[in-house]
Amino acid sequence: MTKAEIQFVRSLADKRTRDSEQLFVAEGIKLIDEIRASRIKIRHIYTTRHDIVGDNVTIVERRDMERISQLKTPSDCLAIVEQPRHKLSLKALQAKLILALDGVQNPGNVGTIVRLADWFGVEDIICSKECADIYNPKVVQATMGALLRVRVHYVDNLAEILKSAAAEGTPIYGTLLDGKNIYSKRLANHGIIVMGNEGQGVSEECRKTLTHKLFIPPYPADRPTSESLNVAMATGIILAEFRRGK
Repeated sequence: MTKAEIQFVRSLADKRTRDSEQLFVAEGIKLIDEIRASRIKIRHIYTTRHDIVGDNVTIVERRDMERISQLKTPSDCLAIVEQPRHKLSLKALQAKLILALDGVQNPGNVGTIVRLADWFGVEDIICSKECADIYNPKVVQATMGALLRVRVHYVDNLAEILKSAAAEGTPIYGTLLDGKNIYSKRLANHGIIVMGNEGQGVSEECRKTLTHKLFIPPYPADRPTSESLNVAMATGIILAEFRRGK
């Protein structure tokens, strides 16, 4: 690899470069094979393996892979991938169940939530601009390939989007301490589920748009327990309840 190639690949660790170039880095043969089988275009592949061939494949030395890898333990295959473009149409989403992330900043949480969405058949996630970038290397790895099937949309004003959706009759769900027990609440098969920031929960602006407030109770209810659930864990519980019996 040339120095210029190494510098360019390493520069994609920065969000500003990823945004300007409309590219991201994917590592690991399993993930890259999934991308190759999808409609998402791979710009170039760097690998230490000799069984991967193609016009856009370059065989590199192990030391070069260590230089360009964004993982603690470098893989033997790294791809430069074009970011897919998704259009957000709330009207088209009215009959679906979708997620909205309100300031979820931990890359591992965002990646896990995308993976959960994929498992539970949620095809679209709306993110506030404060959320971790879907193309952050840690997020990409945490999705385990789910980002190929889940459309992630970033918006400048999530509260306004939720307000507009609620005005059109879309149920807006959120988990709050004063919400109703999710296990006894009748849940629709469509709507927007709002998941809040790791420390602050759902913001005041988004809270005002909620049409249904939910609560995941501890068990037993009167036993001292943790202050709250991890946002990704809570998302899994909520999605499981929405899909129960559907």
